[in-house]
Amino acid sequence: MNNIEILIVDDEPQIRKLLRITLESNGFKVLEAATGKEGMIAAASHPPALIILDIGLPDESGHSILQKLREWYSKPIIMLSVQNDEENIVKALDNGANDYLTKPFRTGELLARIRSAIRSSAFEENNPVIICKALEIDLAARVVKKNSTILKLTTTEYALLILFAKNEGRVLTHQYLLKEIWGVGYQNQSQYLRVFVAQLRKKIEDDANHPKYIITESGVGYRFTSE
Repeated sequence: MNNIEILIVDDEPQIRKLLRITLESNGFKVLEAATGKEGMIAAASHPPALIILDIGLPDESGHSILQKLREWYSKPIIMLSVQNDEENIVKALDNGANDYLTKPFRTGELLARIRSAIRSSAFEENNPVIICKALEIDLAARVVKKNSTILKLTTTEYALLILFAKNEGRVLTHQYLLKEIWGVGYQNQSQYLRVFVAQLRKKIEDDANHPKYIITESGVGYRFTSE
């Protein structure tokens, strides 16, 4: 992870100091900004590999900054906030955040989320084949194998799995998944999603009742993991 730059956009000096010490001790380079405006300038002038963005900024909401960044910045963004209500979490994720952590947070968990987001970003850029534990997904051939055995997936199941795998470690909301797979008109049809997630789990999980790949984030959506 050496030489990977991370931009911290947070108005609390103590948080920035904690993050800098944690990240630098784990081999990352750190850039800092105390306001949304400073963060936008820093991201534009020297695009980092990942941005940690606080929602409660003094000059502009982190939600607004997130939307502006997503007009051109495609790398991972992890949101931080003292607010842990479902509405704020879903709003951030639907606006393009890769993940969301509430303050106070455990540094070990933050580092794990960062590593997962960076791996996911690298997969999309560099790997035509995605390997997640026993699963092997060949994007070019559109073939999925588990323990070297080809799985028979429907078109929708395959599309759902690819969307999960390309966003490994990121919480995907119900609305986001429905929009991406079925279209805008289906964003309130959560039963579609439940049915297909259940079917996909039966095919890729060792035990669909105790999933290891597709993890339910209660009230929000799902997270795909290969940890």
